[in-house]
This record gives sequence, C-alpha cells and structure tokens, in this order.
Amino acid sequence: MPKTHSKRYNSALKVADLNKDYPLAEAVDVLAKFPKAKFDETVELSIRLGVDPTAGEQMVRGTTPLPHGSGKQVRVVVFTDDPAKATAAGADHAGLQDLMQKINEGWLDFDVAIATTEAMKQVRTLARILGPKGLMPNPKSGTVTDDVVAGIKAVKAGRVEFKMDKSANIGVGIGKRSFVAAQVIENVQAVIDAVGKARPASFKGGNYIKSVALSSSMSPGIRIASAEFSKF
Repeated sequence: MPKTHSKRYNSALKVADLNKDYPLAEAVDVLAKFPKAKFDETVELSIRLGVDPTAGEQMVRGTTPLPHGSGKQVRVVVFTDDPAKATAAGADHAGLQDLMQKINEGWLDFDVAIATTEAMKQVRTLARILGPKGLMPNPKSGTVTDDVVAGIKAVKAGRVEFKMDKSANIGVGIGKRSFVAAQVIENVQAVIDAVGKARPASFKGGNYIKSVALSSSMSPGIRIASAEFSKF
C-alpha cells in the first residue's frame, strides 16, 4: 500500500524540495514558509555524527549558550544546603532532603536539575529516577557546580545541553518559530560549533558531522548543505 503523507507535509512539499541540501540562511527562510501550527513550535536541529556510538571514548556531549536563548521557560531545581540563595538567584525549587523525598514520590515537574558538589553525594541515589529522564546533574553539563548562582543564570538564559544517542544522533531545540531568521541562524551556528569542538580525540578519519537538518515541531526536516559544517 503506498505511503500517504499528512496535509501539512504535502503543503511543505509545495514550498521546498526535501531531497535538496540548502545553505543555512535559505533553510531558515524555507522553514518560515512552512505551514504553522496553532502554537509557537520549537525549532529543532538534528545532527548525525560519524563516530562509533558503541565506543565509550567517542561519546559526544556538552553544553553551549544560545546567543538568543531557546525561547523556552526553563524550570530549574537546585539540590543545595542553602535553598534561600538558590531561590533568590531564580531557582524554581531548591532544597536537599525535602526535594529528594518529593522526587522519590514521583514529582518531576522541572526541566533542569543543578546540584552542589557536596549535595551530589546524596543526589546520586536518585540516579535510577533522574538518569532515564536526562535530568541527572552532571559535571560535564555544568549542572554540578558550587557556583549555583552562575549555574542558574546560565540555564535560564538559554544554555542547552546536547548528548549523542545510541545511533550517534544529536537533537537540540534551538529556538521558536516566532524567532526572526537572524536569531535562528546564530543559534544554529552556536550549536554546530559546540558539537564540532566536542569531536572526540579518538575519532580518526571520515566525516565527523555527517549530516544536519533543521525542522520545527510539526514540520519535515530541511537538510543543511555540508559547506555549513564541513570544517569539522
């Protein structure tokens, strides 16, 4: 039976050739012409890497600030013995034993968790809950820190984390459909640069970044021309 596509997908086909590779600026322009949903869709960047996802030393992860933020209201919790300082800095919830108990009881209404080095000794017991959700504080992502104020401000301002999955792909929300083209372009460039700089030292030969695509929550992907990331 032939595959059928949605009306939204078919409308996108009238705007762009989805088998074509577009320069970044042109891809952003094409995305803006796609039919819009009734909500402010997230703009997403998908990156396919050439590393071996089964090799631990070739794991790619990191963080990067987005020049124009993500457009998302980020809910932050902080594990600390000084919750007053954390909430004053903008944390939505802060504490230690009380916060841990709440999470053990099933509460997970937050987007990012930050922990001080000392608090992390206890927070490790939440790994079975927070780990599978991608919410576990980690020094590599800057979420285990003793400078809680700076950590909260960085996350609230739009710092995003990227982490390769088991198929060597990375997906990152880099903005909203309501962003102007220049904001989307600069945010995309920031993520591509950060992923490029995270290239594992053990990766030799071949293309590190194999392909990049731009999409929104309800749109098909637009392939980005390799000239935009070939230096990596």
